[in-house]
Amino acid sequence: MTKLVDCHSTLIANFGMPVWENPTEFMMEAVFKHEGMKYRYISTEVPADKLEAAFAGVKAMGYKGFNCTLPHKQKIIPLLDGLGESAELMGAVNCVVERKGQYIGENTDGKGYTESLKEITQIAGKTLLILGAGGAARAIAVECALEKAKKIIIVNRTQTSGQELAQLVEEKTASRGDFISLDGEVQVPEGVDIVINATNIGLYPDTTKVPIDMTSLKPNMVVSDVIPNPPQTPFIKEATALGCTTIDGLGMLVNQGKIAIKYWSGKEVDSNVMRQSLLDLFS
Repeated sequence: MTKLVDCHSTLIANFGMPVWENPTEFMMEAVFKHEGMKYRYISTEVPADKLEAAFAGVKAMGYKGFNCTLPHKQKIIPLLDGLGESAELMGAVNCVVERKGQYIGENTDGKGYTESLKEITQIAGKTLLILGAGGAARAIAVECALEKAKKIIIVNRTQTSGQELAQLVEEKTASRGDFISLDGEVQVPEGVDIVINATNIGLYPDTTKVPIDMTSLKPNMVVSDVIPNPPQTPFIKEATALGCTTIDGLGMLVNQGKIAIKYWSGKEVDSNVMRQSLLDLFS
């Protein structure tokens, strides 16, 4: 008798432009294999003007969901059937989940970041400086505010988006929100506890310097970068050399991925497997 083999896999995508430098697929595939999950994670380069068509394809092919990264975190919102609480507050989506035929936008970036940060320091009562005002910055700012950060300073070249994010923090959370316009390199003000690069500056193969005056960093500060590729960015290396406690982008990437898998499958997975797969990739 011929043995029938079930070849069905649950499909998940990652939409971005660019996306090939994003290592998420490696850690997702590694943990799916480790956990014996019949899931596939497919990185897909989607230009901004093709997002609607790509989303239609996902629905037509029955994908369980997808991640979305730059430049889609805000542009995906009008196409969705609804938003989770944190995504609605942030106005940014990085994780879409199919629930009973509807596609709901969630945001796991901020929660992934705070989980990584809390391994190093408490957030409550701290003053944070965040470089950037895009999807990742919005997620981090909101989640850190919900963790009772005292003040969140947004630094951004575009005044409109930077001020809007600072105002969001000020009006929608218990934290204070301030804005600094970026012109050249920013001097980190006295009293800042945590400095975060939440832009894509430094993502391989970009070698642009993060526009922060490194002489204004102090050894008692925590300095982190959301860039996962390479994990040890020039910004992180220089901050480490100055005596700062540093956090690379792998922690946020792994934690947000673990949360996303729980949304898609209901299953808790081993984050150590995910992080080790990334370390092996970059070794």
